[in-house]
Amino acid sequence: MKNPIGLLVACGVLIVLGGLVWWTGQHPSKPETTTPAVPKILALGEDQIEGIRIAKAGSEAIRLKKTSEKWGIAEPTVFDADQDAVKSLVSSLAAFNGDRIIDENPAELGSFGLKEPVVEIEVTVKGGTANKLQFGSDTPSGSGTYVKLASASKVYTVPASIKANFDKSVTDLREKHLLSFNQDKLTGLTVATKGSTFEFGRNAQNEWQIVKPGPYRADGLQVDDLVRKLKDAKMDLAGDDQKKAGAEFTTGATIATISMRDNGLPQAITVRQGKDKTIYARSSVLEGTYKLSGDLGEGLKDKDIDSFRNKKLFDFGFNDPSKVEIEGKAYQKSGEKWTGPSGQVDSPSVQSVIDKLRDLAASKFSDKMAGTVALALAVTSGDKNKVERISISKAGDSYNAQREGESAVYVLDGKSFDDLQKVIQGIKPFAAPKPATPEKKK
Repeated sequence: MKNPIGLLVACGVLIVLGGLVWWTGQHPSKPETTTPAVPKILALGEDQIEGIRIAKAGSEAIRLKKTSEKWGIAEPTVFDADQDAVKSLVSSLAAFNGDRIIDENPAELGSFGLKEPVVEIEVTVKGGTANKLQFGSDTPSGSGTYVKLASASKVYTVPASIKANFDKSVTDLREKHLLSFNQDKLTGLTVATKGSTFEFGRNAQNEWQIVKPGPYRADGLQVDDLVRKLKDAKMDLAGDDQKKAGAEFTTGATIATISMRDNGLPQAITVRQGKDKTIYARSSVLEGTYKLSGDLGEGLKDKDIDSFRNKKLFDFGFNDPSKVEIEGKAYQKSGEKWTGPSGQVDSPSVQSVIDKLRDLAASKFSDKMAGTVALALAVTSGDKNKVERISISKAGDSYNAQREGESAVYVLDGKSFDDLQKVIQGIKPFAAPKPATPEKKK
């Protein structure tokens, strides 16, 4: 018979172990961490913030107010606000954390520079509740700044750069764009320069076209670039002197006046160069005369209607043509093969013609077609088999070209025409590759 005492001891050990397992399950150990919790000073929802007031010692306070989801400057002067700049402030204030707590309940605030704060920022949320942040002096090392909530006693430190981020002026926060049109919904532009006036509109394919004095094909890239420059046009407020700017604008030389139409109210901007060679602008969107920053002014100098006209003879661009007609002779593509009037032709030689036609462009424009017909061309391309036909006539040392259905006359220089003729003459019959000659056995 086995020893009953040993059996009892074993049972006791099992009971103790089972109890330890149960207790451990009910009281799990907490993971150790060496990183202290970041103290939260403000924890607000960005969409709840409706007002911000920035007060700095020695300067007028700035009050920002949100109305219908748009921020504006309400004090000391009413301006539209730079939405991105204000939203950056809102984001920083909504979740405002300290580095660490310096003093839970300081006996006095003077040693932290908080008796008379350098900067005070009041954040107002929906319902009218206001939270005021107070920034004091920098820490002895210069890497941090003392900060506290006006309604609480705790003093924290934050990186010194945080205070600098809130050190904003009206100039920093005001909207600097001279125009506010909706770029995606822009339907028309009118440009009046020193020598001419012309108008752009969009066709059924939403492509830019010249509608006055045209109709002419427009260079879409050039028009889009102009629209981008208008959208990006900003005032340069450095050393702003409204009296001087107004005088220089009044006596300055007009570079251009541009008006634009979207689904809102029409907007316009006039750009002039003053006698001091500085470029100034006046906008219908806001009062005043401003130095113009960016490249709009320089980009408009010496621009006329021809600067925005499409000089390319063909529109097929990077589409692969399926058919090319040269003087009534048709070259048709099937798969990777090209077939001409007399059978299959060398594909690379046809591709050389297509490349020349794709790049064929006018050096200038003419008022009327002249000369005798020298070449007739047609290209079929795209999913809808769009056909483009042009006729080229020799006129003296140059050549005039015209697209079917258009009145515009494109002037080609002699070299462009000669280069085109050379590749056309270079179209050759298809030659099957010669079979490889087997190597002779040694």
